[in-house]
Amino acid sequence: MTLQTIKTTPYADQKPGTSGLRKRVTVYQQLNYVENYIQAIFDSLEGFAGQTLVIGGDGRYYNDVAIQKAIRIAAANGFGKVLVGQGGLLSTPAASHVIRHYKAYGGLVLSASHNPGGPEGDFGIKYNIGNGGPAPEKITDAVFDRTKVIDSYKTLDTPDIDLGKIGTQQVGDMVVEVIDPVTDYAALMETLFDFDAIRALFKSGFTMTFDAMNAVTGPYAKAIIEGILGAPAGTVINGVPSPSFNDGHPDPNLVYCKDMYDLLMTPEGPDFGAASDGDGDRNLIIGKNRFVTPSDSLALLAANAHLAPGYKGGIAGIARSMPTSAAADRVAEKLGIEMHETPTGWKFFGNLLDAGRVTICGEESAGTGSDHVREKDGLWAVLLWLNILAVRKQGVDEIVREHWATYGRNYYTRHDYEEVDSAIANALVDDLRGRLSSLPGQVIDGLEIAYADDFTYHDPVDGSTSAKQGIRIGFKDGSRIVLRLSGTGTVGATLRVYLERYEPADGQHDLDTQEALAPLIAIIEKLAGIQKRTGRTEPSVIT
Repeated sequence: MTLQTIKTTPYADQKPGTSGLRKRVTVYQQLNYVENYIQAIFDSLEGFAGQTLVIGGDGRYYNDVAIQKAIRIAAANGFGKVLVGQGGLLSTPAASHVIRHYKAYGGLVLSASHNPGGPEGDFGIKYNIGNGGPAPEKITDAVFDRTKVIDSYKTLDTPDIDLGKIGTQQVGDMVVEVIDPVTDYAALMETLFDFDAIRALFKSGFTMTFDAMNAVTGPYAKAIIEGILGAPAGTVINGVPSPSFNDGHPDPNLVYCKDMYDLLMTPEGPDFGAASDGDGDRNLIIGKNRFVTPSDSLALLAANAHLAPGYKGGIAGIARSMPTSAAADRVAEKLGIEMHETPTGWKFFGNLLDAGRVTICGEESAGTGSDHVREKDGLWAVLLWLNILAVRKQGVDEIVREHWATYGRNYYTRHDYEEVDSAIANALVDDLRGRLSSLPGQVIDGLEIAYADDFTYHDPVDGSTSAKQGIRIGFKDGSRIVLRLSGTGTVGATLRVYLERYEPADGQHDLDTQEALAPLIAIIEKLAGIQKRTGRTEPSVIT
């Protein structure tokens, strides 16, 4: 097992996005591309000699190859131990828990989340720090700087590790322990939720379907929902992880889970439907005749969290990403707890969670989680919903309607324009940004603009500042438009437009969402000219 120092040359495109470095598999397959990036991560860290590193991924194509490379580089750089999920699998929230539970130095999460997999699909590598959360910008900036000048990496000339065999193996002076990816996570869930109540719910005849989308949560959902909680076999569908996600798109939304939605809208369908994404950190919630938007789900989970044992003492606060609707704000106000608005990216919640300022966090992009880990957690959200249903003994639709009758409804939608030419997308955003100061006071289609800015976040814990996090245009009636470029795509640019209108507790709660937001859709076209400039007649995805 010879220590080797391999000469290399930098790649110019290794800048991490909101959740690690995501590229096409074919990009990662370039000579030394993986090695450069992992070595750049280790070069940007200090004090890890002899420490433990967690490695795992969502099982997508190239996951196994990249993990073997990462193990060799970790050993050559002086880590004392690697914990890796059996078969290379660890859901992103499970990886966060393993880092925290075993007090590891950090971890490498190999995933491109909800993006497609396979040889022509996407791949990603993200570094998580010792609190279990994604690396903050000061680390990712340092990694990017290092990738631009890296000229060598360290590795060992050693055979591949047997990732299918639980137990310990040796790579040079480093121990590699292959662990069951589900066991520790399932034990954590049992401390948070009333599993007896959920078991009784299933015994009463309650039915559900959980679509694992041929991705990493299949083994977790089968073990917990069908195994521990006693749901009938077959409750979990598409439960075997596939390197190509069975040629599907592992994004739990109404486009890729339309069959589930249609089923839940029929009398014959189950009482509850849920899904999770490629790496297990996102969720979809559908009740009988009721789709629950991620923004509403965050608010509802926060309002009802005390019904689960892990949160019976109440929650300290709520945090949401800036584009997420203000529905959770109204819950925080009523509970008298802190409410924080952060940029998009789960890493921005880490300081608030570590400081005990918030307990539950969420993003409109179907991510919700709590202080049990430092990542969003799709299966956690599903289990909390089941706990709430079991205790309240009501259906999803009834619970949602009661919530709106108490807090009002935030009509909300997101329009995605995917793989837009980057130059066109950046010019569109820059042009609108340049006109923001002139917008307040203008009346467009009867709505007066109250404010227009480019969101800047001031972290209340460490004092750091993150600028240019998305354009916000707010109206005097409480409506809001947000426009930003996403950092999760791998080709071109993804332009995201978020539209929100508040209807009070005694208002109309049964309007069609797109019709309710039609005036705002027309206004953003007048302000930004998205269709005119991109040539797109409609969004790629509406959620």
